Amino acid sequence: MCACKAPAISHLLLPPPLPYPNPKTQNLQSSICRAQLPNRRLFLFSVPLSAGVLLLPSLNSSYAVTSYDPVSPAERDASNELSQRVSEAVELLEKGRELQAQGDFNRALQYFSQKMILMCTRFGPVVSSYKELALTDYARVGRALALYEIGDREQAITEMEDVSISLKGYPEVHAALAAALYADKHAPLLAENQFAIATLLDPHYTDLSYVRESKHWPPSLIISLQHFFTLS
Repeated sequence: MCACKAPAISHLLLPPPLPYPNPKTQNLQSSICRAQLPNRRLFLFSVPLSAGVLLLPSLNSSYAVTSYDPVSPAERDASNELSQRVSEAVELLEKGRELQAQGDFNRALQYFSQKMILMCTRFGPVVSSYKELALTDYARVGRALALYEIGDREQAITEMEDVSISLKGYPEVHAALAAALYADKHAPLLAENQFAIATLLDPHYTDLSYVRESKHWPPSLIISLQHFFTLS
């Protein structure tokens, strides 16, 4: 048997020697690491807020923030008060017009101007208690028509003249004022001007049946309008 020595394999069991650091490679790796760092920071800052919230632990209910209400209790009470006053004014105005349509002008005048019991325990005439509402002017029109019918024509014309200014562009008051100015004040030119405004806004006021059946004018004012039409 040959007494040849087996090749030594101890060098195969050792880990390979570390290569000498290459300055160029080492600088390149450092540059890559430095370049990746900002990108990772940008990624963290680019995460949506909603995603970030999911990462936060749930807050205790004692630290929960209550919802913010921009309307103060005083403002809410004032709004409710105004809404109630509008509802009451509308109800009172509609009742007056209902009585006017029935030909009961004395009671209609009460609803338009006198103190009435409203919904609960509140009192007040529609004319004096709701001065800040546009509904007041419409109530004054009904009041003027009722005053004209019961014989207080001077006050009725005064009401019509005032409302024709504050409610300018409302054809009914201009037509009524035209009839009253012609029949009671003998002022045909002023009556023509008022009626021109009325018919420009609503030509129906040239028809007596319209003011009688649709607008429920009192009979005395319809007669005055007829006199204006016939120049009698």
